[in-house]
Amino acid sequence: MSATVADFLLERLRAWGIEQVFGYPGDGINGLLAAWGRADDRPHFIQARHEEMAAFEAVGYAKFSGKVGVCTATSGPGAIHLLNGLYDAKLDHVPVVAIVGQTERSAMGGSYQQETDLLSLFKDVASEYVQVVTVPEQLPNVLDRAIRTALTRRAPTAVIVHSDVQVLDYSPPTHEFKMVPSSLGLEPTTTVADQGAIVRAAEILNAGQKVAMLVGQGARDAAAEVAEVADLLGAGVAKALLGKDVIADDVPFVTGSIGLLGTRPSYEMMADCDTLLTVGSSFPYSQYMPDYDQARAVQIDADGSMVGMRYPYELNLVGDARETLRALIPHLERKDDRSWREHIERDVETWWRTMDAEAHVDADPVNPMRIFHELSRRLPDGAIVTADSGSAADWYARHVRLRAGMRGSLSGTLASMGAAVPYAIGAKFAHPGRPAIALVGDGAMQMNNMAELITARHYLHRWDDPRLAVAVLHNNDLNQVTWEMRSLGGAPQFEQSQRLPDVDYAAFAISCGLGGATVTSPDQLGDAWDAALAADRPFVLDVHCDPDVPPVPPHTTFEQARATASALLKGDSHRWGVMKEGLKVKAQEVLPTRHSDDG
Repeated sequence: MSATVADFLLERLRAWGIEQVFGYPGDGINGLLAAWGRADDRPHFIQARHEEMAAFEAVGYAKFSGKVGVCTATSGPGAIHLLNGLYDAKLDHVPVVAIVGQTERSAMGGSYQQETDLLSLFKDVASEYVQVVTVPEQLPNVLDRAIRTALTRRAPTAVIVHSDVQVLDYSPPTHEFKMVPSSLGLEPTTTVADQGAIVRAAEILNAGQKVAMLVGQGARDAAAEVAEVADLLGAGVAKALLGKDVIADDVPFVTGSIGLLGTRPSYEMMADCDTLLTVGSSFPYSQYMPDYDQARAVQIDADGSMVGMRYPYELNLVGDARETLRALIPHLERKDDRSWREHIERDVETWWRTMDAEAHVDADPVNPMRIFHELSRRLPDGAIVTADSGSAADWYARHVRLRAGMRGSLSGTLASMGAAVPYAIGAKFAHPGRPAIALVGDGAMQMNNMAELITARHYLHRWDDPRLAVAVLHNNDLNQVTWEMRSLGGAPQFEQSQRLPDVDYAAFAISCGLGGATVTSPDQLGDAWDAALAADRPFVLDVHCDPDVPPVPPHTTFEQARATASALLKGDSHRWGVMKEGLKVKAQEVLPTRHSDDG
């Protein structure tokens, strides 16, 4: 039997080392599905519950493996459903390839069933490369180029294949006019900034007395170099949220996350520094950076299109973070005056004591910060942590202390709800021997994370380490938006949009054959986390927590405070709880903090 186009497509994916494709079936990819049957499910077809979840799983796989993620869907609605996950890949600079079916060529233009203009649909999300395969000879070049472009540009790409083309006999491109041959492979390259520019950067950094560093996900492979540069310069290191796992949170001079979800030490370091070094970050919120005339600044980034646009940098270096820092280090002078560094370290130590105290503030029934605090104390070595968008991201940013060797991520720039559980599933396929933890608000859980518990149960047997713990912040409120309405819009909670129907998440997990426990008291949390992290299957913690505990930013402006007060005075149904919890939480920043994990 002759090999079809679909057979060759799967063979080519195997040749590229692709081990699994996340997807959902449909008649627009029937030819591919039949080829999968003939190929003994190689690469493995991982069936999500929804195409959007398949795309998020591919993003999670790519983020945590460093390899390209691949997803697939049928024509029409299947292709449309991929878009949100692919936009997540685009905005967070993640290599993902989408393989999408299309109506037969003979029906195109005839308003046929599930006929949509897929080139127009994907031309923005896959702007780096999207192409339709119309003849067999075209396939190897299109597929190879989609994979290479995704890896090189760190972006999503798309390959669209008509359903009738999938079942044609495959014939390779010939050595003739208007044929485009192709080849496998992509050897990595490393770019180092110009040596003269490195010397000028060192002069700027050596002249500074109070140096601050900001690192993002582009510095992930440069943790040792970041630490060495920080030591030489006596600098503190703040982290963009996507760079939370670049350097461990237990390093004394690491101030933690920056921005609205960030820490007070990061905010104050940026407010006081005279020099800024940004490495591998495109953190967008300039109000959390130094004043524009305050600091001399240097940026290092591998992507020349991303430098110089967040702050008036004096010098922009285009190069790989690790190699450029290695080239910079011999030109840096160790600062003898360590007072700036010592000040930062004292602030960091005080901050963690304050976070400890805030997590132990009484609430009704459970303080959500306590969920993250208790997890942080118990994180197993090598853990992979994902957080969903919403208040879960606030507490993840401030309370989870990632140690060396751990990984963590979330939908950063798109900030999409519904990514945490599929991210964790993608992580489990990237690292089957490592535990994963997903931190999810109940809104995101109801939106689409619940269904992916079924996917986790279905593929549990493929993971060497079966642990995938999901903590649900069960407060029956779309909490982040509620707080944004109060603090940014001065509007009270609108219950018709914010109130969620009550769901027993632990019971749902148990009904799927997973583990589950309901937590209604802070005293139950530690044992519940211990059970989840020791379970022989994925496990859901359904934690009933207080929606009135405020996600207080590191610096509350007068306008934000006035707007929140105005919202409460307008009749917010939670006004007394908000005022009570807000005062108790804020008080921890000024009261002596006596509580500690040791007693």
